[in-house]
Parts: sequence; structure tokens; C-alpha cells
Amino acid sequence: MLWPMFAIALGFLGLSVLAVLAVRVYVEVRRLSSEVALASRRITAASADLEREAAGLARAGHDVRP
Repeated sequence: MLWPMFAIALGFLGLSVLAVLAVRVYVEVRRLSSEVALASRRITAASADLEREAAGLARAGHDVRP
């Protein structure tokens, strides 16, 4: 009777460890996805700024040409 109880306890302990690790992975994935979303917004804003400045530079260069 001792060995089956020991096996059940080890099984429960193993599932508990897996559950804790799954929660930790979930939290890290959420944090990473928010960082990726923030970086994506920053890249989009930088791209828009670059496009706006490139258009201004193209107009300035067009005015300088003879």
C-alpha cells in the first residue's frame, strides 16, 4: 500500500511542477508579446518619420537642381 501512495504523490508533485512551469511560460510569453508590440509601434512611428523627412529632402533636392 505504501508504493501506490508514493507513486500517486510523485505523480501529483510532477503535475504540480508542470503547472507552475506552464504559468511561468505563460507570463513570460505575455511580457514578450507586449515588448514586441511596443517595438512594432516604435518601428512604425520611425518609418513614418523617415518617410516624411525623405519627402521633404526630395523636395529640397528638386529645388536645388538646375
